[in-house]
Amino acid sequence: MKPSRSHLRLLSISPLIGLILVALGVVIYTFYGSNPADQSIVVFAGAAAAPVYREAAGIFESKYGIKVELKLGGSGSLLSSMEIARTGDVYIPGSPEYLILANERNVVNLTEHPAKILAYLVPVIIVQKGNPKNITSIEDLAKPGIHVGIADPKSVCVGLYAKELLEINGLWEAVSKNIAVYAASCEATAQLIYIGTVDAVIGWHVFHYWNPEKADIVWIEPNKIPKIGYIAGAVSTYSKNKVLAEKFLDFLTSQDMHGVWAKYGYFSTLEEARAYAPNAIIEELG
Repeated sequence: MKPSRSHLRLLSISPLIGLILVALGVVIYTFYGSNPADQSIVVFAGAAAAPVYREAAGIFESKYGIKVELKLGGSGSLLSSMEIARTGDVYIPGSPEYLILANERNVVNLTEHPAKILAYLVPVIIVQKGNPKNITSIEDLAKPGIHVGIADPKSVCVGLYAKELLEINGLWEAVSKNIAVYAASCEATAQLIYIGTVDAVIGWHVFHYWNPEKADIVWIEPNKIPKIGYIAGAVSTYSKNKVLAEKFLDFLTSQDMHGVWAKYGYFSTLEEARAYAPNAIIEELG
């Protein structure tokens, strides 16, 4: 039977409809993904805020359905891992120095994706609960019989700050003789006090609030603190999910997270940190 004109029109339109459906499928796949793994990000973060990141990842996934895989550790080691493997969606070191270094190495691009400052940190002395060795100053860390721990200055931000603090105050040579452990991350440094490995560590003030039942805080004289630290993060140049990466960084600074940061003692403003170190400098990101 000879096809009618209407059948011919339908046959000629069908390929066009097919192309439209294919294009629509591509758009849907691009925006929503067919694989649940597309709705996930990998965050390389210094352990200076490890408890916060763990809570944040859970809340973020519950709220948005986006899985956050955390890689926690020393900021320098994490940066090297990202650079070698060319992977990761977000980099959040424990101090701005490593973010500047990441920018120089093109692991992040702070011009295209500016960093977001999340919290401020002040170096202090953390001692065992009750301060059994009666440590009241950084000078006390040089006394005979005092076992001290710091983070590794070569790969962990707080270790770098601790070494600089002691050097500027003319105490590095004396205190370094008492250093029993160089820890591989902020968490590992804090643990030295919690499990009683050392008498004192030079760490961030938040180490006390991570485990107040096991640790006490000894504030350093304000005029002896050379630098205030802060945590800032940026989207990685390696990220294939830059929109999701940016969304997570925005979430970390959102109202949803204010209570979590406060619970662990982090300073949300520079003014709060300056109350403990009014003359300290702060590293600029450029």
